[in-house]
Amino acid sequence: MAPLNIFGFRALWSPYFLVFLLMLITVYFFITVIYRRNFNGSEPLTTKQGIIFSFGILLLYIIKGAPIDLLGHLMFSAHMTQMAILYLIIPPLLIIGIPQWIWRNFINVTGIKPIFMLLTKPLIALILFNVFFSIYHIPLVFDMVKTDKITHASYTLVLFLLAINMWWPLINQLEEHQTLSGLKKVGYIFAEGVLLTPACALIIFADSALYATYSNPAAWQEALKLCVPSNKLSGLELAGPEIFNSMSLVQDQQLGGVLMKIIQEVVLGFVLASSFFEWYRKDQETSDHEINNM
Repeated sequence: MAPLNIFGFRALWSPYFLVFLLMLITVYFFITVIYRRNFNGSEPLTTKQGIIFSFGILLLYIIKGAPIDLLGHLMFSAHMTQMAILYLIIPPLLIIGIPQWIWRNFINVTGIKPIFMLLTKPLIALILFNVFFSIYHIPLVFDMVKTDKITHASYTLVLFLLAINMWWPLINQLEEHQTLSGLKKVGYIFAEGVLLTPACALIIFADSALYATYSNPAAWQEALKLCVPSNKLSGLELAGPEIFNSMSLVQDQQLGGVLMKIIQEVVLGFVLASSFFEWYRKDQETSDHEINNM
């Protein structure tokens, strides 16, 4: 296997993206700590919120700025791991890490509230995310997105925002936005698990390589331009992605589908358990309150 350092520091560590994320964290703490009193309804930032938000941003850098991002252009399994973390783990961390008063002020901005309320309706949020996720994995669409910088950035951003919308009904802590509770939350979680299955099954059970950006050397090199500077890439003589992977294309592809499904099941299982215990706790509190009032 060829070493990744042949692509250079910029491709491996994305310094510009790192600077952007550091600025984002700085703005977050300026708003939530130093300038908090300038906002209506603000509350002190909790240690838990600060840690969770920072961890979410750290994960974002690890999968989109560190070597795993480059590896995602060389191995399909690495790409699917990226997607699982980007859309199934980071959004709930950011939803929890951003204080409720910031979410409330953002949602109440003129023009945003009706759109936000529509896109976070459970059924709409669930369908939109899974439709866009499934369309992305159609080979023709996948290869088009992976070989054009603007299309790739746009689709990734849209899918990330839809992932936030999808997680919002389950994770948000705003009292006025609790659209799911009890069995509805459980049903929502099961529906998410089912709707994501067809795309994963297509990948897992395919008996041939589906995506040109991992099997066709010309398409692969075009996709590499998204993360490797052109002047660096032009100086390399690369036969294809197989020189960076000990698995066959089909094995790597199947592993990617399996990893995506496993990560999804683990995350949804954790959320399901949390929702169940929350539901049980509230039910017990209600029962105890009724008994005490008898």
